[in-house]
Amino acid sequence: MSWDVHANNGKGGALDAPRPLPPDIAVGLDTTGPDLIERRKAWNKPAPPTHALPTEIWRETAARRNRCEEIHRKLAAGDVADINDLITLNLDIRQFAQDAIANCEGPDLLRAFWHAIEKVTILDPTCGSGAFLFAALNILEPLYEAGLDRMETLLREEADRVDAASYRLSPAGNPILPRKKFEDFTRILDRVAAHPNRRYFIFKNIILNNLFGVDIMEEAVEICKLRLFLKLAAQVEPDDAGENLGIEPLPDIDFNIRAGNSLVGYATYDEVKKAVGSAFDFDNAMEKISVKAADLQQTFDKFRQLQTEGDSSVPAEHKLEIQRRLRALEDELSRHLTGEYGVKFDNKAAYAAWVRSHQPFHWFIEFYGILNSGGFDVIIGNPPYVVNTPEKVAYEIKEGLYKTYSCKNLYAFVYERSLQLAHKNSSVGLIIQLTALSSEKMSPLQDLLLRRGLLVAPSFPRRPESIFDGVEMPVTILISRARNFGMFTSRVSRFYTEERPQALNVMALVSHEARLHGHRLGKLGTALEAELFLKLNKANLYLELLTSESSDHLLYYQEACRYWVKACKGYPFFRRNGERMAPPHGRTACFTTRAASAFATCLINSTLFYWFYSAFSDCEHINDALIRTFKIPGLWEKTDWIAHEGRLVRSLKEFSSRKTITTKQGHEIEYDELDASKSKPILDEIDRVLAGLYGFTEEELDFILNYDIKYRLGRDAESEEE
Repeated sequence: MSWDVHANNGKGGALDAPRPLPPDIAVGLDTTGPDLIERRKAWNKPAPPTHALPTEIWRETAARRNRCEEIHRKLAAGDVADINDLITLNLDIRQFAQDAIANCEGPDLLRAFWHAIEKVTILDPTCGSGAFLFAALNILEPLYEAGLDRMETLLREEADRVDAASYRLSPAGNPILPRKKFEDFTRILDRVAAHPNRRYFIFKNIILNNLFGVDIMEEAVEICKLRLFLKLAAQVEPDDAGENLGIEPLPDIDFNIRAGNSLVGYATYDEVKKAVGSAFDFDNAMEKISVKAADLQQTFDKFRQLQTEGDSSVPAEHKLEIQRRLRALEDELSRHLTGEYGVKFDNKAAYAAWVRSHQPFHWFIEFYGILNSGGFDVIIGNPPYVVNTPEKVAYEIKEGLYKTYSCKNLYAFVYERSLQLAHKNSSVGLIIQLTALSSEKMSPLQDLLLRRGLLVAPSFPRRPESIFDGVEMPVTILISRARNFGMFTSRVSRFYTEERPQALNVMALVSHEARLHGHRLGKLGTALEAELFLKLNKANLYLELLTSESSDHLLYYQEACRYWVKACKGYPFFRRNGERMAPPHGRTACFTTRAASAFATCLINSTLFYWFYSAFSDCEHINDALIRTFKIPGLWEKTDWIAHEGRLVRSLKEFSSRKTITTKQGHEIEYDELDASKSKPILDEIDRVLAGLYGFTEEELDFILNYDIKYRLGRDAESEEE
């Protein structure tokens, strides 16, 4: 979280005082005085590097500094007391943990931390080539480092306090103190010394004990394992002769990173029990399966322990025996599962074909120990965005297995499966399509997450830059935690290329309950936005009440939207191959009166509606429901909207230009390209009138007038026709 670009120079400890703002900027900080909008005229100018992050305007700089001051006050007052507070305040949790360990004064906290970090289980259920597991490794590595550093310091300090004759050194040179409360530290540090170097020990422990992944593509799984091996091997420095002599065998992580279908197979004990019980379990098959799975898990644990504490060399026959027993259990569970798919287990050809196409993965036995202990501690990833149709998915997903089945997208199923695999207090964070926050099909997924507890949902459209470099996809990072019910979201987080390194750091989250139509979760980022929504929602009419099945007062609006919503009376100019026609990518609505049509034209073109559209749509398209259910005040008729519409239409026409293009199909298209940004002064007049109708404060009006201003009037705002 950035306070000031030069404050504290990135070091720990208390924050330095931020640089004073120039007088013409500071004058806009007082929100209680008169003429706020006038006093903030300079806020849309670029801020200099002495105060700002790349591309920031003063408005953003002031907001960032105000937020940092607020967080600093919360920290000083002791209001940040829970891990959820760190998440919802968007603080650096890794740095917090690192600082806590580096400054702990006694062994108890350090010991508890070390035991926790060694055992934390992190899963990517669709790991691919391992990008997210690598990110987890890079997060854990400095925490391991901090723990070992502190162990060494505490041992050294304790050794300095006692008589040198009262302790001896271990073969690795670590003190063996008379007081047993430090003996585990000596033992851990001796284990470190038995490896080529400390970083090798750390990465080996993380890879073996902390990281787990599954993917349906065997090639991706092999690449993931190879990347982890290369990361580990790279920690061994060559000797004087330039050779890596004496390197221990690399660990075997075949049981950590697995190939299989995360969505097909039994995930939990209850699922297996239900399947086995339905087949009349006269011979205690469920109990036998559980015993076999538990015995197999003990063998897994021994296999992993030998590699962690030894030199990683495990007899090949040991691994082959594990694989044989695992396959036998897999076949036993698949026999029950094939019955649900109408496949006969004793028909070897049919069974083999089903296994090839569905690649069942039985989490219950593959990770029995973790699931039997409650589930994975952390689940992360970027599941596939694939519509569940026979044309796109080569395997069948049974309807009754997932509450999110009607969502009809694999990422919804993966999220539900992740919740099944997660510990009740764990965090589940997946990057999925932004439409998950606004599509009607996604309401089952939303309900599932909101019922579980805390939902954190930052949002990233694809303009001007996608959060994934080089991949144009609007996404949201949905983080689910099982405690402290509530929803926290960010506003729509746009950024330029230069802003990418800080895009996540400067993001603010706010708690609210803004949900429309049962499936549109509001993308709000400040308390002011939450209050704006409440004021809009108090209006007593819907725009739909002013519409008619058919009339002469037709309003056309463009369906696709980037930075400007465009609506006009009647159809805009559009000609294909010389023939005048209605544009193919737009929608229409008819209104009861000329005044109602003019009001709708002004409203839909306004920045107020653009903010509403951004908060409750997919940031790509406008549909009828968003238009028709927009709430309007009963006093709308008191304004001469025909006059406002006339000024807007004249302005839009003045700044339009006739364009001619040839499509890939060879059609010649002529249309009027609008530059709505040039009509911003007229739109501001309209927004001022609307603000009066809804009872907005001057600060709220200032927010609306300047919403997304840097991007709407910036370098990427020239062309809206796509």
